[in-house]
Amino acid sequence: MTGSGPKLGVLLLVAVLLQTVVVTITVLHFTTALNSMKETFARSSVSCLTGSDLRSVPAVRGDPCWQVTQQLHLLIEKSLSQRYHREISSAVRDEVSRVLPSLVMEDRASPRPKVAAHVTGSFVPKVEREGGVSPGRRVQGQKISWWEGQKGLAFLQDVQLVDGELVVPQPGLYYVYAQTYFRHSHALQEEGEEAEEDDERGKPLLQYVYKKVTTYPVPILLMKTSRTSCWSRGSQFSLHSAHQGGLFPLSTGDRLFVTVSNASAVDMDEKSSFFGAFLIS
Repeated sequence: MTGSGPKLGVLLLVAVLLQTVVVTITVLHFTTALNSMKETFARSSVSCLTGSDLRSVPAVRGDPCWQVTQQLHLLIEKSLSQRYHREISSAVRDEVSRVLPSLVMEDRASPRPKVAAHVTGSFVPKVEREGGVSPGRRVQGQKISWWEGQKGLAFLQDVQLVDGELVVPQPGLYYVYAQTYFRHSHALQEEGEEAEEDDERGKPLLQYVYKKVTTYPVPILLMKTSRTSCWSRGSQFSLHSAHQGGLFPLSTGDRLFVTVSNASAVDMDEKSSFFGAFLIS
């Protein structure tokens, strides 16, 4: 009995050691197999993308190459779509901010197109615009009809320019603005013409912004501003700038136009004389 005790302990110890060895070998085998499977899959995925035409991969759902190329195509399409929408929104935002840098554009993610227009002075022969265009007996000043809507700094975003008038495409609250740059040239006057020159020096330079509506026969005055044309006697020319702007509710089909007291004196440089409107809400 005393001799069988140590033998039993040795047998138990051997059994535990054998079990440990078996478990260790099993874990090592499965780890090696798993690493081999991962390496094989990685190599097959990379081989799908190297040295082959992605469009020629057969559309077999169980094929690893098909799964890899499908995920790659979806990622590329999503990236290009996001970049396209970013560039289009940025282009419209840059055009409007160039006109009014202080404008804070809200709701940038809105799919609704921005409604805006900025028309500038257009150089036409002075004979063609001498005296301007009379818009009617009930409208003050001479209408400026030779605005430029496409070239240079000018642009039209969902707004039409017809006969010098901006046509409102949809109802809403709009910011309307206008600037005209008056340039008076002073020829050398004889002594007998000094009195006439004094009269010219005291004349105000007026700018008006009107709105035409379909429900009322007479254009409605929205804004007006004035500058007094005073200059020194020895000067060869004088420069005066008139600017104004404001918020107005407008309806579809309304037309906006600008008139001035002396159209022939307006300097139609695109950076000096301009007119525009854009939708706020």
